[in-house]
Amino acid sequence: MNLFIPGLKLSQLFYEEVVSKLIQCPHAAALIGEGSEVLGYDQPRSTDHSWGPRLHIFVSRAEVEMVSMRVDSGLPDSFKGYPVRFFSWQNGTIQHHVHVTTLEDWLASQLRIHGPDPLTPQQWLSLPQQHLLQFTAGAVFHDDAGELTRMRERLAWYPQDIWLWMLASQWHLIGNMQPLIGRTAEAGDFRGSALIACTLVRRMMEMCFLQERTYWPYPKWFGTAFSRLAAAPTVGPVLDGILAAADTESRGQAVNQALIQLAERHNALGITPEIPPQIGDFQVGINGAVRPYPVLNAGSYVEACRKAIADSAMARLVPTGAIDQLTHADDALINFTSWPERLNDGYAQELNSPAGSE
Repeated sequence: MNLFIPGLKLSQLFYEEVVSKLIQCPHAAALIGEGSEVLGYDQPRSTDHSWGPRLHIFVSRAEVEMVSMRVDSGLPDSFKGYPVRFFSWQNGTIQHHVHVTTLEDWLASQLRIHGPDPLTPQQWLSLPQQHLLQFTAGAVFHDDAGELTRMRERLAWYPQDIWLWMLASQWHLIGNMQPLIGRTAEAGDFRGSALIACTLVRRMMEMCFLQERTYWPYPKWFGTAFSRLAAAPTVGPVLDGILAAADTESRGQAVNQALIQLAERHNALGITPEIPPQIGDFQVGINGAVRPYPVLNAGSYVEACRKAIADSAMARLVPTGAIDQLTHADDALINFTSWPERLNDGYAQELNSPAGSE
């Protein structure tokens, strides 16, 4: 059995010791894209499928064919005990995984980004976080022109208005769901109450990613990535208490404890005027109805975020969330359907239509 080498390190060595010697023109070299090794989460188990030394090489369009030929003919059969040619799920063949292309073509095919212009709000909102993470994570081993590095910096996080609107949407999603814990329990649906609490745990973890300006990954690595956030040591144990709670009262108390922490973390960001977190009975908002379910004043954070948005169209947009908040989609939707493009058009329509705004 080979001594396990994490994929990022393996690819760096592969570039430095083998691939760099085959390229005689200005280029960039990186490990980006799909795969647990790009996120730094790979383990020996990861090597059982579509795993091995791989790279993206970015060159000018005029150099793609020549560099591809040199790479195809110059790669060894193995490197550090791992086969250089292994299964590719994309086309179902055995091949090497040194992908030679232009940065422009990669961005167009993987992120639907065409040209150097800044992304529109609808582009940002319809770009899955997993795709953004796959481009901004990993590592750059060489970058003659600096173009790859600059683009990664541009996409490292959302513009301020997009971020504020996503924060408003996340508070909205949390605030809409929290009173349902008490209502379902009151109706005798204790399983439903626990399920809502579990969903709230997910929403609160997502809020931590947003507050820390960190893209969240797909479900397999979501908990692992959360454990590396600054919020994890304090918020994490409270969330564990919600999941382990044996009764509705203790579950609800733990939810409010976690939400107070998130509210305090929001205030520490300094992006809106400070809002004291308050726990009070649920205000239904119709006919002055009040229900005895203790909830956080999440709506205050929604409105504060929206008021801080400079773009008037974004500020008016109903806070339903960007693609990940709206769909919680899996790989099938974001990689194999036209839904991201269709959502791009949908967001554009909402931004430009008074009917889609409040």
